[in-house]
Amino acid sequence: MSVPQSRFYQSHGLNLHYADWGNDGAPPLLLVHGGRDHGRSWDRIARALEPHYHVLAPDLRGHGDSDWTTGGSYSLPEYVYDLRRLAQQLGDAPLTLIGHSMGGMVASVYAGAFPAGVAKLVIIDGITVLPSTTRTPAPERLGKWVSDLERLEQRTPRRFATLADAAAQLRLRNPRLAPELADHLAKHGTRLHDDGSYGWKFDPCQRVMAPHRLWPQDYIEFWTKIACPTLLLRGADSALGDPEAVGVTRHFQNVRVETVANAGHWLHHDQPQRTIELICRFLGQPAPAL
Repeated sequence: MSVPQSRFYQSHGLNLHYADWGNDGAPPLLLVHGGRDHGRSWDRIARALEPHYHVLAPDLRGHGDSDWTTGGSYSLPEYVYDLRRLAQQLGDAPLTLIGHSMGGMVASVYAGAFPAGVAKLVIIDGITVLPSTTRTPAPERLGKWVSDLERLEQRTPRRFATLADAAAQLRLRNPRLAPELADHLAKHGTRLHDDGSYGWKFDPCQRVMAPHRLWPQDYIEFWTKIACPTLLLRGADSALGDPEAVGVTRHFQNVRVETVANAGHWLHHDQPQRTIELICRFLGQPAPAL
C-alpha cells in the first residue's frame, strides 16, 4: 500500500506540513481537511486519485504536523493564503480542489478568489455558512473572541492514556467510523507527550471563531466568481442540510449536488466507495474499488 512523503513549506513565518502522494508532472490536486482534522484523513481518497493526479494533502495551520499560530487567531482568509503559497510551488497548471467541512469553505473561497487557477472543485458537506446567516455585531464578535480565548487558557488539554482511547473518542463523535479507520485517524491526529499520554495535534484555539471572519455576503461574492465545474457532495443524514433547499446553489455558475445515502457529515469516511465513485465520475476518471 502506497504511503505519502512528508514535506514542509513556509507561509506567514509558519512551517506547514503536507503529505505528498507523488506522481510529479500529473495535474495537481489538493485535498483540504476540515477543522480539528489533518491531511492523513484523506488517505483512501488520495490513493484512489494518485494514479491520475499529483495529490497533496496539507495540514492547515494549527492542525496535524503544521505550526500553530502565535496568539491563537485563525481565520479562513489565512487558510486561503497558506493554500495559495502551496499552490505556487506546483507551477501554473490549474488545481483540482477537494475540501471537507471547513476545508470546503476554504476551497470555495480559493476558487472564487483565483478562478483561473482552479480546474474543478469538490465540496464535501462543506457549506457551513448559509446565505441566511445573521451577521453578529462587531462588539459582540470581539467580546466573544476574547472570552473564548481566556476560557481556553484556563482549560486543561485533553489527554488519552492510549491511542485506542483516542480512537474510541473519535467513534463517539462519529458512530459510523470503522474501527480500523478510527485507529488510523488517531495515530496521525495525536502526539505522544513526555508523560506517556496522547493529545490531539490541533491547536485548541482553532475552536474559537476569529472576530474578523468572512460573512454570508462575502461568501456569496466568492461563489459567484467560481468559473470551474463544481460538485457539492452531502451526506443524507448530515445536520448541514441540502444546499439546494437552503438557496446556496443559485450562487454558483456551474454546480451539481449529489447526496450519499447512509452517511453523515464525514461521508468520505461513512461511505468511502460511493463517495469516491461520485468524485471520480465528476473528474472523468475511473473509480477503483477501495
